[in-house]
Amino acid sequence: MITALALALALQGTQDPMLVSAQWLAQHARDPNLVLLHVGPPAGYDSAHIAGARLLGFADIAAPRDSTRPALELPTPAQLDSMLELKGISDDSRIVIYQSDEWFTPASRAYLTLYWAGLGARTSILDGGIAAWRRNGGAVTRDVPAARRGSLTIRPRSDVVVTADYVAARLTDPRTAIVDARNERFYLGNYPSRPEEPRPGHLPGAFNIPFPSIVGDSGLVLSRDALRNLFAAAHAEPGDQIIAYCHIGQQATLVWFGAKLAGYDVRLYDGSFTQWSGLLQYPVERPQ
Repeated sequence: MITALALALALQGTQDPMLVSAQWLAQHARDPNLVLLHVGPPAGYDSAHIAGARLLGFADIAAPRDSTRPALELPTPAQLDSMLELKGISDDSRIVIYQSDEWFTPASRAYLTLYWAGLGARTSILDGGIAAWRRNGGAVTRDVPAARRGSLTIRPRSDVVVTADYVAARLTDPRTAIVDARNERFYLGNYPSRPEEPRPGHLPGAFNIPFPSIVGDSGLVLSRDALRNLFAAAHAEPGDQIIAYCHIGQQATLVWFGAKLAGYDVRLYDGSFTQWSGLLQYPVERPQ
């Protein structure tokens, strides 16, 4: 006989796995295939993390930096595969990413990276992060879990990140909504030009949804209805494709996450405005 709790969990398992609650995590914390990834300052991890969690840093999920690459860029599949195995991730793992210290956009960048790697169907973000976990009575520890290497095969997707040429070809497409995820003063160009962004302003036709708008005062992601209203205000209609960008491809991942949660087809322009501003063949708008 199926109990009400078992039925509820079974139904929950069929839903979109993008977000899980602290209550869900408490129910599944002892699942043998669960892998927790802590995203936040290393000092915060050292002082308090959820039992079993492994620290995930930017260097773990980005290509090595040099003068030819943006500040953030997806690693090669081989690099990412090896790193995720070191974190204990295998082909049957259920992955939950959570943030501390309000590191919302590093957590969403981590989620996008795993989604790009083909792990989206079994990767989630803990809504509200470690703060929500603690508010729900969840315990924390300073103990670092023993190393356990996983065995993983990743399958990178081609529908996650796009190039400047891709964006430029869609600047006037009525079924494409370009969303600038930076804070308003950057969208308006209210800052001096600088070497990394020589032309202040925004992409032509872009609407501004500052990345903090995706998260409410409680630290929880907005409801799907609230997110749909937010994107509708940026002229994104049902069926449109959204292209999100920011400075270097970090802040915009939170807008990308919100758009995907709201049901949109959304892509990240990973080079973002730092790249676009330096490509003189492409126009920049700056309100007077």
